[in-house]
Amino acid sequence: MAQDQQDQPQNGHSGNGTGTAVTVAGTSHDERTAAGEQSQTITTRQGHPVTNNQNTRTVGNRGPVTLENYHFLEKISHFDRERVPERVVHARGAGAHGVFKAYGKVGNEPIEQYTRAKLFNTAGKETPVFVRFSSVIHGGHSPETLRDPRGFAVKFYTEDGNWDMVGNNLKVFFIRDAMKFPDLVHAFKPDPVTNRQDGGRIFDFISNTPEAMHMITFLFSPWGIPANYRQMQGSGVNTYKWVNKEGVAHLVKYHWEPKQGVKNLTQPEAEAIQAKNFNHATQDLYDHIKAGDFPEWELQVQLMPDGYHEELDFDPLDDTKIWPEDQFPLLPVGVMTLNKNPENYFAEVEQVAFGTGVLVDGLDFSDDKMLQGRTFSYSDTQRYRVGTNYLQLPINAPKKHVATNQRDGQMAYHVDTAPGQNPHVNYEPSNLSGLKEAAPSGQEHEPEYNAKLVRQTLDRQNNFKQAGVRYRQHTETERNDLIENLVGALSGAEKVVQDKMVALFTQCDEDYGRRVREGLQHAAAGSNGQAATSQQMVKEQA
Repeated sequence: MAQDQQDQPQNGHSGNGTGTAVTVAGTSHDERTAAGEQSQTITTRQGHPVTNNQNTRTVGNRGPVTLENYHFLEKISHFDRERVPERVVHARGAGAHGVFKAYGKVGNEPIEQYTRAKLFNTAGKETPVFVRFSSVIHGGHSPETLRDPRGFAVKFYTEDGNWDMVGNNLKVFFIRDAMKFPDLVHAFKPDPVTNRQDGGRIFDFISNTPEAMHMITFLFSPWGIPANYRQMQGSGVNTYKWVNKEGVAHLVKYHWEPKQGVKNLTQPEAEAIQAKNFNHATQDLYDHIKAGDFPEWELQVQLMPDGYHEELDFDPLDDTKIWPEDQFPLLPVGVMTLNKNPENYFAEVEQVAFGTGVLVDGLDFSDDKMLQGRTFSYSDTQRYRVGTNYLQLPINAPKKHVATNQRDGQMAYHVDTAPGQNPHVNYEPSNLSGLKEAAPSGQEHEPEYNAKLVRQTLDRQNNFKQAGVRYRQHTETERNDLIENLVGALSGAEKVVQDKMVALFTQCDEDYGRRVREGLQHAAAGSNGQAATSQQMVKEQA
């Protein structure tokens, strides 16, 4: 026995298939093998070598099957549970690993002037990332050519822990208060009775939500169908804050600009792709990375001093608005390269969990009401969907020291203790070698408030101006596609919804409203003509 122990490596992973006794603690990826096993010998989850993976144990070769078939019961019961609940939104996704390299500046200025976040502070500093691209409304196996916002979520594994930047491809959103988010999603999801989506439901909601006009003007143009994930912009959408060592804050918006250029699809182009391939965007991303053609995005930010900014005709916290680039220029801070495909889709892309509240020191929340609602919802969803201990999964775990007093819960497979920590002490403060607080890295940011607690919308709504600007900035091809798509979606809506939508489009831009109105009139005339022709044919046949 002494000789067996001496021959084993220090980690106890002999992997020699000699059946030596287990003498060293194992891990969840232990490599030791039993006598007669090879490294690729199939086993049960308990580590039992499987000698027959073709047949259950039965009474005679015809059966019946007996209850003690442990291998079969383990195999089939795990199969029954292979899928975790699908995300309510962002179910359809693709992902990749990569690296973010900081420029060490924001534009041409020292970045420490604005934020003490360490991942930005040194030119050339590299931070590992994992990115998940997704569609929002449609299910996990839906075509990637459908009209829908695209998610663009980045997990930075920084030296201070994880930072999740959870955004979309478009720079704005439909609503500005999280109270309306379940209603928005319900309106865009299938009818609870017919189980199909229709424009009548969508525009019934939108016709009563004028703040959505900016997003609608993006979504129903070619910008609503990115050609692929590599040639897609990204945006944090919400307003955050950067905080420096003195505790001074600036409002910040994040933007990803693809170095491959931007490419979108018209509705006919999307339909032509969908006829042959409904996984085209996932395939495009995977194939390019596999071929070594690594996609890159430059991270750019817009900054303004923290405050109300009454000189603006919109509220900088309103996520239905864009900050004009002539007033708040895009300032580069680094570049991200995706250079490795997932080894397993489920373990990485499906189980990766993002949250808008996952920020590192130097990054902070603004008072953006949509952001604060998302901050609860996103992480709460992952605790339900993946499990209480979802942060212990390799794809979600930070790439650094973790020590908490959180214990137990479903699927806990290790304890977040620190070297030298008293294992009996799972509370703080303690005199008995428990965990201690970290030293602050700078002054705390302490915003001041002097207002009543109310249920009110923002003062400066200005729902139509930027939507009109967006309409006029579209190329003629984009405007034609926009009008055609809106008319097609609105044609099945009730007359009261159509009229309200035309009125909203007209407030954005008179030409915008006129073209939608005329398109609906033409569609109605064509429909009536077809109905009359059909009735005449029935009479003639009779």
